[in-house]
Amino acid sequence: MSTPTIPKLTPIIHPWVKDLISDLDAINSWIAQYGSPINLLNLDSFKQNHLKFDKLFHQYGLKNSLFFARKANKCKSFVWAAQELGFGVDTASLNEIKDCIHAGLSPNKITVTAAVKNRELLSYVVAHQIPIILDNEDECELLHQILVENGKTLQVGFRLGGFWHHGEKLYSRFGFDVGDIVDFISANLTEAGKFSRFNYHGLHFHLNGYSTEERTNALSQTLDVADELSELGFETSFTDMGGGILMNYLASSSEWEAFHRILKQSIQCDKNEITFQKDLLGIINVEGKLFGEPKVYPYYNELFQERFIEKIMTGIKDGIPLYNHLIQRNIELRIEPGRSLLDQAGITIAKVAFRKKDSQGRLLVGLEMNRTQMFSSSADFLLDPIFLPQNTGIDAPCEVYFVGAYCLEQELILKRKISLSQYPEVGDLVCFVNTAGYMMHFYESEAHLFDLAQNLIVEKRDTWEAVPDE
Repeated sequence: MSTPTIPKLTPIIHPWVKDLISDLDAINSWIAQYGSPINLLNLDSFKQNHLKFDKLFHQYGLKNSLFFARKANKCKSFVWAAQELGFGVDTASLNEIKDCIHAGLSPNKITVTAAVKNRELLSYVVAHQIPIILDNEDECELLHQILVENGKTLQVGFRLGGFWHHGEKLYSRFGFDVGDIVDFISANLTEAGKFSRFNYHGLHFHLNGYSTEERTNALSQTLDVADELSELGFETSFTDMGGGILMNYLASSSEWEAFHRILKQSIQCDKNEITFQKDLLGIINVEGKLFGEPKVYPYYNELFQERFIEKIMTGIKDGIPLYNHLIQRNIELRIEPGRSLLDQAGITIAKVAFRKKDSQGRLLVGLEMNRTQMFSSSADFLLDPIFLPQNTGIDAPCEVYFVGAYCLEQELILKRKISLSQYPEVGDLVCFVNTAGYMMHFYESEAHLFDLAQNLIVEKRDTWEAVPDE
């Protein structure tokens, strides 16, 4: 076999993280108190990310609203921070909505985009007069029935789908078809219409994937819908682009490119594996021929966060930038960032429980956590973790797989083999960087009756302090 080459994927590490992980006494005391793993979250990074978007919109003189996509992280402290900073929260469940009300957010600072909206959720929305985004006619029927029962009206927006891009319709299971929505609103939202208690307010879309070109086309077509509705007497006060705003996790484009190259080469018989059992992370291998690309988040990006939004805003429609079209129509642009508001806002730290060899000789390092506590829809989290040994200076480099506590053969924390500077000992720590967005909570599970990870808000005064999120 050839000498193994384990490609590095060096994460961008915020100064607060570098400072905190140098204080092992504090981290060890938190793990002793709260168990392993722990999620450590920093609100300053969240606030700074908000300011980036705020500065961009101010630069272009554009009416705007930002709503934090709460589903990206369940910690209530981010809701309180949004309330303090004066921006809103996008909610996907009744409990998320209730958290916003309890935090004191004004109803117009809450938007409801839940994929399923049952009677209990809609009744709460009506009672608190929280604007809502409607996805389908059955939702409309149920909401209007509740409004009639309570003698109320409500501001509503409509989610759109089925946008045209390069002559083809973009697939989505969500929303009203962009070609049908004008007829639907004009037929049903009049005084004599089926949904007469709806107060039309705006249009919403959220596209799968991360194409700025597709979003530019969708925003352009949404403005066409707004123009048609205006001619019929329905004025659009906002267009909401949703989320899916790229961010950048990695320090090096060359490392990112090298990883993809070496991953594809690893299937060759004379190459050592760089992922568990030469897992290609979603690439299809048919008799040595590879099809497709890894099904992973694009962890390295040069166009991300506010510049990603700027690229869309400055796209051209009829010879004029889209932001000018919005200004001319007095339409507010809304966005719902989740991951990109949480950039560098959190880390996850777990304790080493054991070291062993599997039946094929791989070195496995068991962590006191399970894979759902650091997992998203990406086939793997492609950032090198930070190894925090209790005793340093030992020169014994090794290559390991991190495994978790569920009783499954496939219970891997990372599918990627990781190089460590020294052989790990029981009680050493492993820090996973930049996990606040979707990694901590989106798929977490209490299988085996394991406790969920404790979420701690950290702040440095004279020393680092941590308090549970409440």
